[in-house]
Amino acid sequence: MKKEIRHFHLFCGLGGGAKGFNAGEARVGSMEAEFRCIGGVDNDAAAIADFGHAAGTPGTVLDMFSREQFEAFHGREPSADWQEATPEDIQRAAGGERPHIVFLSAPCKGFSGLLSQTRSTTPKYQALNGLTLRGVWLMLEAWKDDPPELVIFENVPRIANRGRPLLDQIGALLEAYGYAVAETTHDCGELGGLAQSRKRFLLVARHQEKVPAFLYEPTKRPLAAVGDILERMPLPGDDTAGPMHRVPRLQWKTWVRLAFVEAGGDWRSLNRLAVEDGHLRDFLIVPEYRAGYLGVNRWSRSMGTVAGRNTPSNGGFSVADPRFTASSQWKDGQAYGVRRWEGSTGTVTGQQAAGQGAFSVADPRHHGAPKHNNCFRVVEWCREARAITGAHGAGQCVADPRGGNYSGGYGIVDWTEAAGTVAGESFPSNGKFCVADPRPAMQRSKGDHYLTGGHYGVVPWTASTGAVSASACHDNGHWSVADPRGLAEQALEGEYLPAATDRLVAMIQSLDGTWHRPFTTLELAALQGLMDPEEQLELDGLSDTAWRERIGNAVPPPAAQAIASMMAETLLLAWSGETFVLSATPVWVRPVAAALALPGGAAA
Repeated sequence: MKKEIRHFHLFCGLGGGAKGFNAGEARVGSMEAEFRCIGGVDNDAAAIADFGHAAGTPGTVLDMFSREQFEAFHGREPSADWQEATPEDIQRAAGGERPHIVFLSAPCKGFSGLLSQTRSTTPKYQALNGLTLRGVWLMLEAWKDDPPELVIFENVPRIANRGRPLLDQIGALLEAYGYAVAETTHDCGELGGLAQSRKRFLLVARHQEKVPAFLYEPTKRPLAAVGDILERMPLPGDDTAGPMHRVPRLQWKTWVRLAFVEAGGDWRSLNRLAVEDGHLRDFLIVPEYRAGYLGVNRWSRSMGTVAGRNTPSNGGFSVADPRFTASSQWKDGQAYGVRRWEGSTGTVTGQQAAGQGAFSVADPRHHGAPKHNNCFRVVEWCREARAITGAHGAGQCVADPRGGNYSGGYGIVDWTEAAGTVAGESFPSNGKFCVADPRPAMQRSKGDHYLTGGHYGVVPWTASTGAVSASACHDNGHWSVADPRGLAEQALEGEYLPAATDRLVAMIQSLDGTWHRPFTTLELAALQGLMDPEEQLELDGLSDTAWRERIGNAVPPPAAQAIASMMAETLLLAWSGETFVLSATPVWVRPVAAALALPGGAAA
């Protein structure tokens, strides 16, 4: 027998809690729970648009501030058409129906540890904190004639300290409307089997006349590894995953800092770096122009042969010297935490930039070592050669102007001169057996295959190339370009190293061989359990900042599902006349046991 359980959400956000409640499951005897969301309320129109998709029912945009709270928070009077929310507005938001469970996740910025104690006491944040009490009052008044069986109030753990006076008022208000109240905490990651640890405060209230049964604790599950989630997703920046999977554009200095954080560590790894006058003392950051260009050798490794024209710009002729005593510490107050691939991340919050917490990952899926790309490269006589590698059959050529003065290898004879003696072992490389023939240009005519072939053709930087055929190669057409941006002098002057505050997407391979990078917005949503890693997610708007704040404020659906399932079992027990049942899980904290089991919520 299906038994419908209706749930309603105040401060609903993008609907993570509602989505989880819809998936709740419970069976007692012949009764089986079937959840249905009847609405949600939030003041963010974009969040309400997301709520409709997640919960399967429309939400309502509603500002629940009192006039006094509005003025204190915004620092101005409301517009002429603004009105205070009433209990009737809450009833309309629920479609005129009565819920069995009301879930509240009030704004937590004023209680969060991310906000200083001084700012939390300002009139602005005191008004925001007061919204929690007003929301509870509006809900209780809306259904005072037929109260919801269970009320669940979720927030950050610090509310138990910073918001103690408000919690006491909320508890007294609920008791005045016939509820027994208890406070507890839980870890959303353990309840939902997430790849993050997310500890939250929970206030549980049950209507004493309607719910005499115990509320048991949901089964705890082990935390998943970050890599278990991310390896099921495309690499960051993959266009097929949508705009939410793009890599954030961070400041250059942030990328560099992330590269120096140890995998599994946080910003404290940077304390081991010596910084003098705002610069790293023991490291020099230069562009790797070509393989070996501006190369730095490890202290324990040997370098190649030192030739007469060896400078830092034409090979690995520098060394990372460890013989310094670190004396400075990086004290900028930033987190820059980099998580190991096989570990779980910290709580995903609305404040989740790479410099504000452990929101980066040591991703082993980088594209590997850079490819040596000097093939068929001819170096000018007046320039330095590139790195000498084991694959020296290509890429190490020079335009030598002294050919006419040599009597040996690769000699080219002028058209007007005689060649040398042709011996039995005569090759272009051991004598003057080639001739500079001036006739090709004169002998080309219409129909000649080489007339318009453009073999080894180089196109000016400002010109356009011809049509690119399927067989296009460097030696059969105008498929090369004279790129003016590759001058070594420009790189040496620092033109290709970004400024500290330049925002860009970079792939910096860290010392442990992984790419230390921030989570994408889509990855944060997957870590919150808002979608499966193989799925795509589209939230309202186009702002990563707005998306990340709504994702950070969301209740993880898997955790909400676990809570909803246990509450459904409690309701089914109450509706079947049972007041006690054995469970494999403990009663959800002793104060809750007393509040839910004893008449009037009295202590045992």
